[in-house]
Amino acid sequence: MNENLFTSFTTPTMMGLPVVVLIIMFPSILVPSPNRLINNRLVSLRQWLVQLTSKQMLAIHNHKGQTWALMLMSLILFIGSTNLLGLLPHSFTPTTQLSMNLGMAIPLWAGTVITGFRHKTKASLAHFLPQGTAIPLIPMLVIIETISLFIQPVALAVRLTANITAGHLFMHLLGGAALALTNISTSIALITFIILILLTILEFAVALIQAYVFTLLVSLYLHDDT
Repeated sequence: MNENLFTSFTTPTMMGLPVVVLIIMFPSILVPSPNRLINNRLVSLRQWLVQLTSKQMLAIHNHKGQTWALMLMSLILFIGSTNLLGLLPHSFTPTTQLSMNLGMAIPLWAGTVITGFRHKTKASLAHFLPQGTAIPLIPMLVIIETISLFIQPVALAVRLTANITAGHLFMHLLGGAALALTNISTSIALITFIILILLTILEFAVALIQAYVFTLLVSLYLHDDT
C-alpha cells in the first residue's frame, strides 16, 4: 500500500464509518477521578494546575466573564488531551483536522460576539469605527474592521491546525530519515534519533501551549465583549 506524509492525518474508519467520535472521547477515560475522601498525587496535581490556569486566565475578567470559567477550563483540558493523544504511537490527532477546529472556534467566537452586542452594544459597535476617523475613511475602516472580526475564528482554527500538523510532519520526516540512515551511517542515524527524541519532548510542550493559546485568545475575545 502506498503511503504519503499525510496518511497519519486521514480520519480512521471502521466498517466504513469514521471513529473520530470514539477517539475524541478516549482521553476522558484516561483522566483519573477521585473515588475516595483523600485525593492521590495525580488528582491533586491536576486540580492544582486547573486552579492555577483558571486564576491566570480569569484575572482580567469581571463577574460576567468569570461565569465562563467552566467552559474555558473544559476547553483547555479537551484541546490539551486531544493534542497529547496524537503523540502516542499509531494514533490519530483530531486537532489536525481544520473542520474540527473550525467547529470549536466558530461557536465560541459567535458566543463572545453575541454576548458583546447583548451587554455592551454601543462599545461593540464602536469597534467598527475608531474615534476621530476622517469622514472619507469611514466606509473603508468599517469594511476592514468587519473583515478582521469575521477572520478571528479562522485565525484560531488555522493557528492550532498548522502548529500541530507541522510538528507531526517534522517528527514523521525525522523518523523516516533516522530509519533510512541506519544502513548508511550509524552515527548520523543516532544523532538524528536524538534530535527526534528532543523534538518529541518539544511537541509535548507545544501540545499544551497551543491548548493554552487557543483558550487564552477565546478568553481575550470574551474580555473585550463583556
